[in-house]
Amino acid sequence: MNDVFNKRILLPLFASIVAITPLAIDMYLPAMLIMSQDLSTPISNIQMSLSVYLAGYALGMLFFGPLADQFGRRKLAVIGLTGFCLSSLVLAFTRQIEVFFIFRAIQAFTGAAATVVVPGVIRYIYQKDTAKGMSYVSMIMMIAPLIAPTIGSALMSYWHWSSIFIVLAVYSLIILLLVAKYFIEIPIFKSEKKGINLFLDSYGAVFSNKKARLDITTSVLASFAFFCFLTSAPFIYLDYFKVPESRFGFLFAFNVVALMLGNFLNTRLVPKVGSRKMLHAGLSLAVVSASLLFTTSIFDSGLYYTIAALAPLMMSLGIMASNSDALVLLRFEEKSGTATAVIGTLRFGIGALAGPLLALFWVKNTMPFTSLMLASVILIVLCQIKIQINEKRDLNIKV
Repeated sequence: MNDVFNKRILLPLFASIVAITPLAIDMYLPAMLIMSQDLSTPISNIQMSLSVYLAGYALGMLFFGPLADQFGRRKLAVIGLTGFCLSSLVLAFTRQIEVFFIFRAIQAFTGAAATVVVPGVIRYIYQKDTAKGMSYVSMIMMIAPLIAPTIGSALMSYWHWSSIFIVLAVYSLIILLLVAKYFIEIPIFKSEKKGINLFLDSYGAVFSNKKARLDITTSVLASFAFFCFLTSAPFIYLDYFKVPESRFGFLFAFNVVALMLGNFLNTRLVPKVGSRKMLHAGLSLAVVSASLLFTTSIFDSGLYYTIAALAPLMMSLGIMASNSDALVLLRFEEKSGTATAVIGTLRFGIGALAGPLLALFWVKNTMPFTSLMLASVILIVLCQIKIQINEKRDLNIKV
């Protein structure tokens, strides 16, 4: 680990940058019903704005990832936070759903420019203990979704849903000022390629790495499972289980605490056992908890059984995502930005599909989201089995 950096400043700063995405997603969840009334549009359109954000974020990661490797991280973070701040202000005063969609996409696209730079810097600082650094940042960052719905509810109680986006603008402005002062630059490896060839060369290098592809798929599937829960949470808690809005923030926070616990355990154990073993441990927990969660849907066991099964699943998703990301980044020193973009693009791109897929299998119970979460875990199992088969085959070839 490189000790010349002030990690007491940098880790919270990195977490604060990455937190703009969960804040932008989770703060307005409690406001969806009121927003649909104010914007004179069905609530399905407001829910669709979540998918718009995820799609815009995925495109932003795709665009800015290779640029981070080419031009540096600090500059891109400043550009991204500036765009996020300005688009948040526009969203606060928008009263047409079409305009809201457009600037929601811009908010996500520019936000991606700031967040895509963070994992590469963490990799540079922590080297072989990248999973530990990623878990630290994730653990701190998880404070955002922990408090975001509660903040959103409080802002609506005392003001208007527009205040949610004003707060996002102020937050990003503060982070922008801190980035300008404290953010570090790391070595970059400029490519001779220009224009579209730069993107083709960068992404070709990542996708052609066969050993990284299955870990990328693992990370994406873990994220998809989380987005299935995230997209379903308002319906599951508020509509299906008839939980009061005042308790929604608490129940949502309970699942986020489980994610934080998973990352905390990872910071303590991964230096001792390694990322691969920690990933497998998280996967074992995921298989058990996802199966139990699916069972609660079959028998309609009720709110508390659902919460009890969901919490350990959330914890396992945090462990799997951090370690699979670290395993991928360790393979790409020169193209860490591009590797991050690949993970992020696929992660949020498939996350954007969660809403349409849940709508496609729509029934008024918990079955759609529990089924998709279980399916994601099963696919992760197949990916990790394939990795083990490939490793044994490579070992036999060497022998």
